[in-house]
This record gives sequence, C-alpha cells and structure tokens, in this order.
Amino acid sequence: MKRDLLTLADVSAGELLALLDRAAALKRDLAKGIDPSVGPLRGKSVGLIFHKPSTRTRISFEVGVYQLGGQAIYLTAADLQLGRGETVADTARVLSRYLHGIVIRTFDQDLVEDLARHAAFPVINGLTDLHHPCQALADLFTIRERKGTLQGVRMAYVGDGNNVAHSLLEGAALTGMHLTLACPPGYEPRPEVILRARERAKATGARLAVLEDPREAAKGADVLYTDVWTSMGQEAETEVRLRAFQGYQINSSLLRVAAPGAIVMHCLPAHRGEEIAAEVMDGPQSVVWDQAENRLHVQKAVLEWLVR
Repeated sequence: MKRDLLTLADVSAGELLALLDRAAALKRDLAKGIDPSVGPLRGKSVGLIFHKPSTRTRISFEVGVYQLGGQAIYLTAADLQLGRGETVADTARVLSRYLHGIVIRTFDQDLVEDLARHAAFPVINGLTDLHHPCQALADLFTIRERKGTLQGVRMAYVGDGNNVAHSLLEGAALTGMHLTLACPPGYEPRPEVILRARERAKATGARLAVLEDPREAAKGADVLYTDVWTSMGQEAETEVRLRAFQGYQINSSLLRVAAPGAIVMHCLPAHRGEEIAAEVMDGPQSVVWDQAENRLHVQKAVLEWLVR
C-alpha cells in the first residue's frame, strides 16, 4: 500500500526515528562518494510541483533524486493544466501513469491532500501554509546530530505560529522533545494542531507549551529557533506583522538567557535584523547552514522510504 508524507502526523515515532537513522547513513555515504547509477531510484521519475518559489526545497529534492539514481521533473503552475481548469483528481490520475512520486510545494493543504487521495504514487508535502514536514525532519536530524538525542531536549521557538511551528509541534510530540513557543497574541499555532500534538506527546513525555514572553520561553533552552515574521502570501500584512513581532527577535540578549551551549536555528530564508540578529545567525552557536544541508539527507531518506 502506498504511503504519503503530508504532515508528521502521517508517521509513527518509530518511523520518524528510522528516517533520521537512515538520513545519517546517507550523509555518511555521501561523504565517501556515491554512484547515482546504482541508486534505489534508478529508472524512477519524481515530479516536483512548485506553486511557490524555493531555493532549498527545490535544489535539495532535485539533487536528492539524482543522488538516488532517479530523474526529477520540475513543474510550475504554468506547466500544468490545473491553472486552466483541470481538476486535481484528473491531474493526479494522469501523472500516476508517468511518475513514481510527487513533491508538491503550494499554498493550500487541502490541495495536497486531494492530490494524495487520487494519486497512485506517494505524495510528499514540500510545504503548504499549514505544514512543512520535510523542514521539521531536517531540524530534528540537526538537533540530534548536535545534542546526541532528542528525548528531553528543550527547544524555544520564537515568532510566528506558522507551518514550521505546526510541524515542529508534531515532531516534538513524536520524539519526546520539550517545545515552548513564544508568539504574539493572535499569532499562535492553530488550536487543533496543538491539541493533536499534545495527545501524541502523552506517549513520549514531550512537554508542549505556548506563551507570549520570548525570554520566558528561552530560559534554559537547548535550542533557539525562529522563522520569518511574514511568510509567502502574507506580504500585505508586512507592516502590521513588523509591529506585532517587535521584541521577538533572537539576538545576543535572548541567547544569554538560554542554556550554555544552546544552538540557534532558522529554516531560511532569513530577514537579518528582523527575526534574527546577524551576529547570532553568523555566530559560533548557529547551526543554520548545517540545518540547510541536512534537508538533502533527510529528504533522500524520505524518497527512499516512499518511492518504490
């Protein structure tokens, strides 16, 4: 039976840890040199449907498919008949005759779920307005790489309760991490996502909290994490958001409140001087560039797992 990765709610705790283990092995293998012609995706084609621009997601998936021996086919909205009235179901049925998997980066989570319902191949969510599971997997991989474990690690997420925050909540719940989110009033994660994550956290001992004060969230944290205050599609809200998020920057002052040896994370692209200070992003405690690299290794593990 085919599997999809639409949110981290689609995987079990055991499957998530197995993906991280496989990503670590793939990273080690890459350092030794690989031969794509003998990869597990040899003879397979994976479509990349992108309705939103991308740097890391597109390049990491294209390179990842190649390194696994497959072919990536990049498709924008202009390349498909969806924009001219063809239904998602019809598009899914046609692409199922050609492809072995799809990575889709779009706005509406419902579109991704509709595509998955009608496709004969696995569908991987490369980002929607509601979830970003591949990013969260890379984040968990990076934290475990630096801290040696995920169980009991304390993360403070400072900023917008957006798609990344939703996926981090789900990931923390599955791995026993303690996650505190500091968000301005009105910018908290969706209640249904918090509720679902807390239900799953009962099995792992993860503690999940949402509050307003960034310094309270950061106190003693092993990881400080932030994202842009204004995501794609929210440009009209920029000025309002800039006012709402004043005081929610990760900077040297906030870092001093965290635990000694705390690491700083950002999923990129960053607006330096807004949600993160440049000296922190470029400082010795930043793992931002490792985090970006690890998208490649984790996504290869996901592709290997799902595309058969």
